[in-house]
Amino acid sequence: MGKFRLAVLNTQPPLLYFGGVEKRIIETTKRLSNQADITVYSGTKSGFKQPVSKNKVNFVPCYSTDRLFPLDNWFFNRSLTKARDIEADVYEAHAVSGYGLLRKLKKQGSKKPFIHVIHGVLADEYEQASKSSIQSIRGKAANYFMHRLAKLEEETAKNATLVVTISNYSLEKIKEHYGLDPSKVRIVPNGVDPEKFKPQADLAAARLKFGLGDEPCVLFVGSLIPRKGLPFLVKAAEKVIKVHKETKFLIVGEGPLRGQLQNAVDSACLSNNFKFLGALSDEMLAVAYNCADIFVLPSIQEGQGIVLLEAQASAVPVVAFNIGGVNEAVRDRETGLLAAPGNPDDLAGAVSRLLTDKGLRERMGSNARKFVAENFTWDLCAQRMLGVYNESLGI
Repeated sequence: MGKFRLAVLNTQPPLLYFGGVEKRIIETTKRLSNQADITVYSGTKSGFKQPVSKNKVNFVPCYSTDRLFPLDNWFFNRSLTKARDIEADVYEAHAVSGYGLLRKLKKQGSKKPFIHVIHGVLADEYEQASKSSIQSIRGKAANYFMHRLAKLEEETAKNATLVVTISNYSLEKIKEHYGLDPSKVRIVPNGVDPEKFKPQADLAAARLKFGLGDEPCVLFVGSLIPRKGLPFLVKAAEKVIKVHKETKFLIVGEGPLRGQLQNAVDSACLSNNFKFLGALSDEMLAVAYNCADIFVLPSIQEGQGIVLLEAQASAVPVVAFNIGGVNEAVRDRETGLLAAPGNPDDLAGAVSRLLTDKGLRERMGSNARKFVAENFTWDLCAQRMLGVYNESLGI
């Protein structure tokens, strides 16, 4: 058999968004463009209006809206049901970006394989957020929509040919919340490019780009959304600063909670210790990792966390809550320190311990890079996905 046709569905245009889902799509499709004719269909967001090709992969807009999730997702799925030209041998939908097309294909009696990729299990995200004691009115509203979207994710998973997820933890949650037969699920972890994210020789030059000197630096990278647990980081920072007064916390990413977080930082009198950098290109993100003494991820739910892999590939030790798939992506006390879930005091203690012990940071950073390079690369991810496509086609 020659090249097969692969249609990838995702609400956010991967060329214009920098989330974990979008990175996975970009990195795997460019590595498989010699094995498949690939078209990525995504919403008309952030000015994505015209088809474009990159790395022999076609990117095609389908009308959504530029409004906030979940309205963009609903419009995108509606567009998929009306489109006549989405022809492929294999369909691959990420999260809840393809339920509209799957319903259409089922109605038409199509037997073509449909692969549903579940990153963080939405029902689990809803459950964990519901338990949080730090939740704004906006966060509660977001959680309401998360519950409804979880039902669509469950529907898609049950009707898909195969389900792919990113960690053993996510597999367990799919079984628990959606009642899916595990024989239908394949685990394909996310990855990282260890040549793109790696230690740089001139750390002083890297720090200068972000206005830093030799003060301790703690880095966060991710969307500013409820499940990333940033209020816990602010509370932990209050305790860290009492001992390590000069520490700078770099916050990379955008999201609906930015204003609320900046207000929390101001209220805690930490304005001089926090820098909000917004979204960064991969090139500048690699520089940011090299500025960091420690990478911190205070998420309350995480299927795996690509940023954990990027930080470790950059030889930066990690501090995170011991939740979700994090303990599969980080080796506790070897490549980082895992804190008790939702406990800002424990999070602060782990950060302070690493800030105090340079030798420990260096040992963990070295272990981290080796661990990631051996177990989590985009080359491995792409080859495992190719195996899933071939299986779905009966090859």
